[in-house]
Amino acid sequence: MAHTPPPRIHTLGALKASGYQPRSIKDELRDNLIARLKAGAPLFPGIIGFDQTVIPDLQRAILARHNILLLGLRGQAKTRIARLMVELLDEYIPVVAGSELNDDPLQPISRHARDLIAEKGDDTPIAWVHRSERYVEKLATPDVSIADLIGDVDPIKAATLKLPYSDERVLHFGLVPRAHRSIFVMNELPDLQARIQVALFNILQEGDIQIRGFKLRLPLDIAFVFTANPEDYTNRGSIITPLKDRIESQILTHYPRTLEDAMRITQQEARVLPEQAARIHVPEAARLLLEQIVFEARESEYVDEKSGVSARLSISAMEHLMSAAELRLLRHGQERTVIRLSDFQHIIPTMTGKIELVYEGEQEGPVGVALHIMDQAMKKLFLRYFPDPDRARDEERDPYGAIRQWFGAGNVLELPSDLPDDEYLKTLQSVAGLERIVTAAGVPPEERIFFMELVLHGLAEFEVVSKDVLEGRVSFRDLLAGMFDDDEDEG
Repeated sequence: MAHTPPPRIHTLGALKASGYQPRSIKDELRDNLIARLKAGAPLFPGIIGFDQTVIPDLQRAILARHNILLLGLRGQAKTRIARLMVELLDEYIPVVAGSELNDDPLQPISRHARDLIAEKGDDTPIAWVHRSERYVEKLATPDVSIADLIGDVDPIKAATLKLPYSDERVLHFGLVPRAHRSIFVMNELPDLQARIQVALFNILQEGDIQIRGFKLRLPLDIAFVFTANPEDYTNRGSIITPLKDRIESQILTHYPRTLEDAMRITQQEARVLPEQAARIHVPEAARLLLEQIVFEARESEYVDEKSGVSARLSISAMEHLMSAAELRLLRHGQERTVIRLSDFQHIIPTMTGKIELVYEGEQEGPVGVALHIMDQAMKKLFLRYFPDPDRARDEERDPYGAIRQWFGAGNVLELPSDLPDDEYLKTLQSVAGLERIVTAAGVPPEERIFFMELVLHGLAEFEVVSKDVLEGRVSFRDLLAGMFDDDEDEG
């Protein structure tokens, strides 16, 4: 993207004449946040569900000019929040042209900038840096070295410039000095070795650095944002206490607290192609079910709650659902289709790759845990739209009476998942009373398939009918008949 810097200010003299005054990056963030709050402008667009929790904490930290630690489980938008802080920077800042360290023309800190200004004075060339270039991000890994972060002596530079190692100009600066007047983000801080974390002490407290014994006084101006997962403290490493003490604000993130917020996040983040969206109808109930599955996974006794269940699960699962429906369109040459409940079987590969199981879960197996979680979610979704079968049985007119009788007569419903929509609907309509319940609930005609399936799965969860899930199909039958069949199989 092309950016246009301020016109006609290309020298130090012109910059001074313009009335420019240096300002620290934390003051810059603070002033621009205040201006946005006064103007009612949007803050942190795309961050959903944090309006009453994380965002106010973040605003207070910026107003206090603090370095920040975002602490939370995986998939809680920590890195995205850090990247959006760039929008609170000035659009452009002036730097000494050719400077490695974004030197402020009125407050230069590098040898190159000081020498250039001493030589050329008001004719010193000025360049302009866009805010998008003032963001430095580093993933903490055990192999990160002091040289990577702070810097080291560069033998090649010394040989090229014919300088002794005692000359400051032979230094190669690391990521942190190069982030002068920028936002520096260190992701997964506990993964950084303790001895490397020590190197950040002076930078956070005094703003200066030391490289290979050089007595440098570089008053670095950096806004630090660190991210960490609480689980990392025990599994891989820890944030050493003196460093944590120097990070002024620790902000706790969290997963979406409502299904509605989770649905908005998935809709925003899922990569659904326009041609998919045009040809595949996704019932609101299907979106609810998808998020309910994630909520159930986070609460499941089989899933390690300390590890968390990322929002990426629902995002990837939605993409799987759309692909499953698209494949059905391609196989049968249909123009349009609707997400079916049977399509949710195809999200199992996504689930098994994104949840960490405890010992009991390992005993059940990842696929068994995934099916169990989906069954629990379907049961809750069923009760959102239809009456409780246990209570309905005692009513004078049981809405599920015809269905009970149909299965009680020995009928079995086989639902192969690859049937075209018209055949699939016709198969469902063969169950007496099933379509009538869905119609009475006010379901739109194009969503009948999904809700008729939901009724059957819900009745299976309340043990009105028996359900068998096999690869490529689901079958329903009378509960007692299913029990007898199981006994025969065991015999």
